[in-house]
Amino acid sequence: MTPAQGVLTVPANNQLPIAPLGRQRSLRESVTESLRAAIIAGTLEEGTLYSAPALGAAFGVSATPVREAMMDLAREGLVETVKNKGFRVTSMSDRELDEITEIRLLLEPPVMADIAGAIPEGDMGRLHKLAEDIVDAAREGDLAAYLAADRDFHAELLEYSGNKQLVELATSLRTRTRMYGLKILSDNNRLANSAQEHHELLDLLASGDGAAARELMRRHIGHARGLWATGEDETPPLE
Repeated sequence: MTPAQGVLTVPANNQLPIAPLGRQRSLRESVTESLRAAIIAGTLEEGTLYSAPALGAAFGVSATPVREAMMDLAREGLVETVKNKGFRVTSMSDRELDEITEIRLLLEPPVMADIAGAIPEGDMGRLHKLAEDIVDAAREGDLAAYLAADRDFHAELLEYSGNKQLVELATSLRTRTRMYGLKILSDNNRLANSAQEHHELLDLLASGDGAAARELMRRHIGHARGLWATGEDETPPLE
């Protein structure tokens, strides 16, 4: 069915290509995380119209938490509401992804250089635990958990800048980034290796090597636009 043909309905077996619900917080938050991951990873397709009852049936829940989740995602710019029909996944062009990448490169790598050597030693255990949550989710192929843990990890690091507006902006840009290659990397057991970069970043920050931490963060963002976006090793130029 093409997006122009109407609302997606539930198949007879109640199966849709979206991640199962994890054990995360409230039901609404669990649905939100699964839907967000499905959009970012491309299993819910751009331009396609989805109804809350159809998605609720796939999740095994009522339409209410799905509608609530979709309203949250609409505020993030991932979907748009279509009156009396449902929610359409918003499209993002290569140009828009490039622009988001450029902004993230201006924001995040310099912060890593600034906070290198400034994170209290007592915080490192907690941060490494967050990094390991990302690796564990990658090994398990749980993209919803992977993306949620990745978002939380980077937001935690950016908090050390002391700039709440920067944290909110960078986190919003990360959430809007489409990473259609994640499923490919997960299926090929390559995502966990890539996820180890989070531990490497923490080691550099702990050692006070700001220049190396900045460069690793640049490479990490490059993965989001190249490797993680397409599943291919070649990363397009970011300059």
